[in-house]
Amino acid sequence: MKRPVKRPVKRPPAGPLEYLRRWPLRLWLLAVFAFLYIPLFTLVAFSFNDSKRNIVWRGFTLDWYGKALTDESLLTAFGNSLTIALLSTIVSVVLGALAAIALWRFRFPGRTLFEGAMALPIVVPEICMGVAMLVFFARVLPWPQNLVWPFNLGAIVISHISFSFPFVAVVVRARLASFNREEEEAARDLGASDWQALRDVLIPHLKPSLIAGALLAFTLSLDDFVITFFTSGPDTITFPVKVYSMVRFSVTPEVNAASTLLLLLTVVLTVVALRFQKPAEIAH
Repeated sequence: MKRPVKRPVKRPPAGPLEYLRRWPLRLWLLAVFAFLYIPLFTLVAFSFNDSKRNIVWRGFTLDWYGKALTDESLLTAFGNSLTIALLSTIVSVVLGALAAIALWRFRFPGRTLFEGAMALPIVVPEICMGVAMLVFFARVLPWPQNLVWPFNLGAIVISHISFSFPFVAVVVRARLASFNREEEEAARDLGASDWQALRDVLIPHLKPSLIAGALLAFTLSLDDFVITFFTSGPDTITFPVKVYSMVRFSVTPEVNAASTLLLLLTVVLTVVALRFQKPAEIAH
């Protein structure tokens, strides 16, 4: 008895929305990823170059990481950037979440104007924000100089909060669109106060957006150069400003090593945030 011949199963043709099954789009995605990530891989590779000239490969070394980690001015600038990013992130998450909840829950006079004002830091060019902050701290609210650390960073922290919290508000409002108001009403029917309903029902639902907003605010603050350049003083150098001053003379492997460490920190924070988000996704 002959065994039936198994014929290969033909895949159905690609549907109108199955873009990844079309080779032109795959080629385009590959080109985009190469454009985005090849410079980063090049930066990391040349941070191990045993030569002061980045364009010539002389061998493998870790000396540049040792110099970057022992450069007092670079470490001070990095510490300033982390402090500014941490403080501005905490305040931005609180303000952004409260603003998003207020716009989602309440109807009040001037609501449209308030929404438009919140969108300004997102759409206005950063150079305009920097000049505006410079004028504000020079004329309206002069920030004292020669304060002890970290109070000398106050002007930069306020500036970073002003352009970071609208991004958090946008992320939180997108999450609020999927919230079932009946859950909050049920909690109140069972005797929960407004604060308890907010703490036990709404905030757990917003947890992924709060983490995403915090990451976004932290990254925006840590990477910002323009606004920081206009609002920083002679004793408040941040990491991007310090790297810019080093790059003005030459792009050395020490700059690449410092940038690689910052890139590593960003990747670690992203992985940690994703780990925190997974339990919430499983629960839903």
